[in-house]
Amino acid sequence: QLVESGGGTVQAGGSLRLSCAASGFSLDDYTIGWFRQAPGKERDWVSCTGSRGVDITYYEDSVKGRFTISSDSATNTVYLQMNNLKPEDTAVYSCAARYGLGEPLTVPKYDYWGQGTQVTVSS
Repeated sequence: QLVESGGGTVQAGGSLRLSCAASGFSLDDYTIGWFRQAPGKERDWVSCTGSRGVDITYYEDSVKGRFTISSDSATNTVYLQMNNLKPEDTAVYSCAARYGLGEPLTVPKYDYWGQGTQVTVSS
């Protein structure tokens, strides 16, 4: 099970840190992805990272330099630090996990998905 938290409403230029806590399995063995879906739009990939030992992380071009994905094995949680937020970042953000792949995955072919957390950025 994946549970996201940390969403909310912020003004443009503000920051939020999203958390994705896993239960029932170790995130160390999983490729992790963050996706977002704005109203009336398709779900888009935001960032992804490989499983433990695979030091590869990808970011979608529009979030490069502003978003950072990280993980904490001790708490079995993955984070998405979002800085300098823009109104176009407004969406429901979801984390996802896929077992046994190793490398990051930018398409939504994941085994587990969280319920999503709303991020709203006002101008």
